[in-house]
Amino acid sequence: MGDDVRQTWVNNNYAMEGIVHEREGESHVDVWGVKWTRQQGFNQITGFPLSNASPAGVLEYQFPTEHMPELLCQMLPVVEFQQNYFIGCDVSPCVFEMYWRLRGMENAMLDIAIEPELAGEMFSRCADFAAGLAQGACHQFKLDWLWTGDDVGSQLAMLVSPETWRRLMKAHLGRVIAVGKSAGLWVAYHCCGALRPIIRDLIELGVDVLNPVQCNCPGMDPLDLKKEYGKQIAFMGGVDTQGVLPSGTVDDVRRATARLIEGMTADGGGYILAASHTIPPETPDDNIFAMYLEAGITREEIFDCAAQIRASMGRA
Repeated sequence: MGDDVRQTWVNNNYAMEGIVHEREGESHVDVWGVKWTRQQGFNQITGFPLSNASPAGVLEYQFPTEHMPELLCQMLPVVEFQQNYFIGCDVSPCVFEMYWRLRGMENAMLDIAIEPELAGEMFSRCADFAAGLAQGACHQFKLDWLWTGDDVGSQLAMLVSPETWRRLMKAHLGRVIAVGKSAGLWVAYHCCGALRPIIRDLIELGVDVLNPVQCNCPGMDPLDLKKEYGKQIAFMGGVDTQGVLPSGTVDDVRRATARLIEGMTADGGGYILAASHTIPPETPDDNIFAMYLEAGITREEIFDCAAQIRASMGRA
């Protein structure tokens, strides 16, 4: 499709998205001890290594630091493109999302409510691991941005209160972001859902780009966000993957995309056009091409670019 960014996952998101199973029901267990199973086309967690652990048992858990070198090696095919592309390294999930993948969502939420010191300690350790990967990546590779993230938003609101997030998670996320900032990189942050209450906090921590701007969640209209925060942070995403892209007409997609481009670039910049998450597989091809066309990229240009990329990789 001629996208400008080349990046990959080096933290636990690689286990979720980088390992692809061909058949429904196929599984793997990653180096964190998390079991993933292909369900309805995507890897879902079917085994949490700390789901039955006591608080003492949770604290005995060891992160797979010995695997950091091989995790960072996922970047090697990416940096081959650094002459012509914007290179990123994804060290997410950084704090909350990593912990619940180990503990299970229900247990993680109970820990926050009943064992906040335990939760805080584990959030710190999750951030230590992400920061370690970030430091390794910044040292070994020439990057253009560091990609961070934690899904702390739901379709309707944050999964935890903004106050709880600030008390237990904000500083730890800040340590990961600081690695990228100290290396002179742009820092992107991914969070699905309704996270407007903490956007100002993210700006304070040094986040430069917010993704994916899930536009149909409360408080997440991209144009409203642009008006309030556009001078302090850039936005990436916003083309609706829950309704317009998979279910709308070509004209619907073009109108929605045109509205975004016009509104999000009214002051000259600060916006990266993208879908509000991974484009669903049921999305009609014509709708995807319509989004690109509204940005001035024709179907013919896309095919030409794809042919050039295949040729450069030695593929017919």
